[in-house]
This record gives sequence, C-alpha cells and structure tokens, in this order.
Amino acid sequence: MSQLPVADTAAVRAYAKRLIRQHRSRLVRMLSLYALAAFMALIPAYVIGEITNYAADHQLTSHRITIDVGILFVSSILYAGLSFLARRRSYLLGETVFAQLREEFLESVLALPLVEVERAGTGDLLSRTTNDIEALSRTVRFAMPEWLVAVVQALLTLIAMTIVSPLATVASLVSLPILFVSTRYYLHYATPGYRRERMSYATMSGSVSETAEGARTVDAHRLGARQGKRIEGNIRESFYSEMYTMLMRMVWFPTIESAFALAVATTLAWSGWLALHHDITIGAATTVTLYVVQINDPIDRIVSWLDELQVGQMSLARLVGVSVVRDDRPTEGVEPSNETITMNDVRYAYRPGFDVLNGLSLTIRPGERLAIVGPSGAGKSTIGRLLAGIDAPRSGTVMVGDVALASMPLAMLRRHVALVTQEHHIFIGTVRENLALAKPEADDDEIVRALDAVDALEWVQALPDGILTELGTTGYQVSPAQAQQLALARLVLSDPHTLVLDEATAMLDPRAARHLERSLVAVLRGRTVVAIAHRLHTAHDADRVCVVIDGRIAELGTHDELVALNGEYASLWSSWRNEKPGAS
Repeated sequence: MSQLPVADTAAVRAYAKRLIRQHRSRLVRMLSLYALAAFMALIPAYVIGEITNYAADHQLTSHRITIDVGILFVSSILYAGLSFLARRRSYLLGETVFAQLREEFLESVLALPLVEVERAGTGDLLSRTTNDIEALSRTVRFAMPEWLVAVVQALLTLIAMTIVSPLATVASLVSLPILFVSTRYYLHYATPGYRRERMSYATMSGSVSETAEGARTVDAHRLGARQGKRIEGNIRESFYSEMYTMLMRMVWFPTIESAFALAVATTLAWSGWLALHHDITIGAATTVTLYVVQINDPIDRIVSWLDELQVGQMSLARLVGVSVVRDDRPTEGVEPSNETITMNDVRYAYRPGFDVLNGLSLTIRPGERLAIVGPSGAGKSTIGRLLAGIDAPRSGTVMVGDVALASMPLAMLRRHVALVTQEHHIFIGTVRENLALAKPEADDDEIVRALDAVDALEWVQALPDGILTELGTTGYQVSPAQAQQLALARLVLSDPHTLVLDEATAMLDPRAARHLERSLVAVLRGRTVVAIAHRLHTAHDADRVCVVIDGRIAELGTHDELVALNGEYASLWSSWRNEKPGAS
C-alpha cells in the first residue's frame, strides 16, 4: 500500500512565502512590537554600565542613582507592556494562520481522487490529520513566533554590543563556528530522521486502526498473532526512529550550551583585559558582558526551536503533499449523445502484471436492469467501479454514448452514473443535511419525496424533530438498514440515469433488503440499473444476467435462458435455492 506524496522543500517554501504575503501586515506589526520590547530590554545593561563608570570615576551621586533607577523602572514597565501586546498579537496571528492551514488541508483532502485515498489507506491520511496537524499547530502557534522574536532580539543585542564596543564584541564571536558547524550537521542528519519518524507514525496508525476496525475478521481467521507481530514491528520502527532523533538532540543541545558558556567566559576575560589596559572603560566591559549573557537567551531559543521547526516543516510538507495530488479529470466536457454504456476490451489491474479484468466487453442498454453475479474475487466490484468512473481501465474504453467516462468532469459524470456500495456513512448533522449532500438546492418537499421513495419517511417522521433531527455520534443513532435507506435517498436526489448498486443491500437482513428492493421498483423504473449482488433474487428480477468468472464474462442472458443453459449461472442458482428454500 502506497502513501500520499510529501511535498519537496521548494513547494514548502513557496507555500510558506504565500502565507507570509497574505499576513504580511500582521507579521510586521507583531515584529515591530517585539523589536520595541527588545530595545527596552537593552536599556538596563547599558544603564548598569554607566553606573559602573560613574562608580569607577567616583562621580556616582544620589541624583544620578535616582535618574538611573527611574530609567530602569520605566524601561522595565515598557518592556513588560510591549511584550504583552506583542505576544498577544503573535498568538492571534498563529491561530489565524493555523485555522487557514486546517481549512486548506481539509479542502485538499476532500478534493483527493477516491482511488488515491484507497491506495494510500486510512493510516497515512489519519496520521496527517492527527499527528501532523497537532505537530504543525505547535509550530505555528509557538515555535515560529518565538523563533522570529528570538532572531529579532539577537540581532538587536548584537548591534547594541557592537555600538558599545566593537573591540570587546569580537570575543563573543568565538562561539559562532561551533554553533554554525553543529547546527549544520544537525539539520543535515535530523531532517531524514524526522521524515522517517513521521512515516513510522502513519504506518503504525494504519496498522492499529485497520486491526481495530477489522477485529471480527481478525478473530474469525485467527490472525491475532500475525497482526500483533505486525503492530509490534511498527511500534519498534517508530521507537527506533524516535531514538535516532533523540540521540541527535542529546549530542546537539550540550554542544550549543557549551558554546554559550565559552562565549561568556571569553568575552568576560577579553573585555576585562581591555579594561585593564584602558582600551575600553570598565562600564563598556560590563555592558558588553551583560549583553553576551543576555544574547544567550534568544540564541538558545533560536537553536532550541529549530528542533520544533524541523518537525513542523516535515508535517507541513506532508500536509502540502496532499494538495499536490490533483484529480486529472477535465473541468469541462461534452455531454454524451445517448445513455448507452459500453465496455470495450477492458483490462484492469490493481497491481502491474495481475489483471483483474481480462478483455471484458459489455453493452448496457438505456433503461435496462442488468444483474452482475459471480463468485468472490471474480471482478464484479471492479466492473462497478469502472462503470461509475472511479477507476479508469488499463486498456480498452468505458463509454457513455460517445464520451469516455474518464474524460467527463466529475460533476457531469455523477449526473449520468452513480455508485452505491454496501458501505454507507452517516454524517453528523440533521437528516435533511445528510440528504442534501446529494443536492444542496433541494427543498423540503424533495427531501420528503426521496425518503418516501425508499420507504424511510415513516420512521423519519417519527423522530423528535422529523427531518431536522440530529444524526451521528452526537444525535440519533440509526440502524444499518436505516443508514442504507438514507444512502439510497441521496441517490434518488442525485437522479442519475444509471445506478450501479454494488451489493447495496448486503449489510441488511434478508427481510429488510427484500422490502427495500421492492420499494425501489418505482424509483428505478426508467433508469439503467446495474446490480452487483450475491442474493440471486436480484438476478431473477433483472432483464439480463451477466455471470463473471475470473475477470471474463462467462455467460450473458435472461434468467430463464441461463437456467436452461445449465452452466455456471444454473449452478449458482441451484446452490442459492438450496440455501434459500423460499426462492423461486
């Protein structure tokens, strides 16, 4: 199973630049406030240096002390106020940007072609919508603002040091080679480590969620031990990937701290030596040394947040990677001249070299009810997916009239062909909102008629608020049969001319399924219906029956013709009648 793509560095930078341009004014105001706050933070060290000079020259008076203490007090108050305003703006900006990121990611997810989602599996997408979103939220809300602020503070402090004494400032640069080399090596080796870490999360999430969802199947086939080993292997891979990045941090962080301590010690010794030789004043030596101590904090935050930025960058690359996947369907197309569906020499493979369909050809006439039957794995559902335009054939063509399904825009395609499977989903929202997904402009009368068509109106009207009753995990819990009725009601509202029912009633008990299928007779009249089913009463009622064996059409004809032929279908019919004595 493949994973969705991860955006490259150029794509991530382009996306980040676009965000910066969109929020440039807010970003400038935030950084301006932080710059003013940083400037206020520089004043105390300068004032202390001046006090030191006055004390050394025996010129320190009570009046001078009063003025200097006043300056210290005012600068501290201004620093606190400006820092509060700046931090408030940074949090607001972070929340705004993160909200935009989530909305754009959701739009990208919803725009993904269904076939790409199925190929990637649930684990990768689940990991991106949980782990990566959570990691990116920390980066956008805290890491990025703090990092930018630290850069501004470090630059201003370095400028102030240079203004006070360029000669004394030189000693503080001794730590730069250590910082540069260690950080460069860290970024070089940590980036692939964080990529491996994120991918291991996706694999682990997929294994756990798929095992939990298929717990009954795992238990029925005694696959518990195998799945347990698989999950243990995924956890082990995740453990080692995290150990790798942790080891990188354990080496890098102490190196950075040692560089800071070296800078302070070197500056103190060098500026002291300069002061003893009267190259600079004792006050300048004090101020520069205090600035070196002070600059350690923003530099420490710069390098510390780099770790979080690495995680955020990789998470952003995985989120942006979703938007890279584009539906290759055209946005415009020509309406077909008629509603005849033809499959001509169609071959399809889920994996290269293993065809599921082998040169299959079939013509479905408008208004015909065709049943497709056959053993499991014969290719019935694959035919349904091709007829619904979800997948395109490896070779051959699937046409509606004179137009290939693959060349039709999705909105146009769904007006002609719609697929309903045995899998159904109820969204959190009202009954009306669940049905209106198929036709947003539908009024209440259309909603009621659609519910009545699938024989669901009676139980919906019995709900506390009728069609306005909340459904889903936070509302009314519908039964599987009721959920399938709502799914079919959506189909009625979408009103396509061809319906592909891939065992659409398989999840219902036989009595409910038979009742629902009888209620659909009026709805299906006049439409082309392709019913893929294992309950052969569907085939008995169809105009024609198509028997699929090993990706080929083994038999094609009416129910009576195929029973008289005494071939594959007759064998299936006989077996089904023995299992269902009431069948006729």
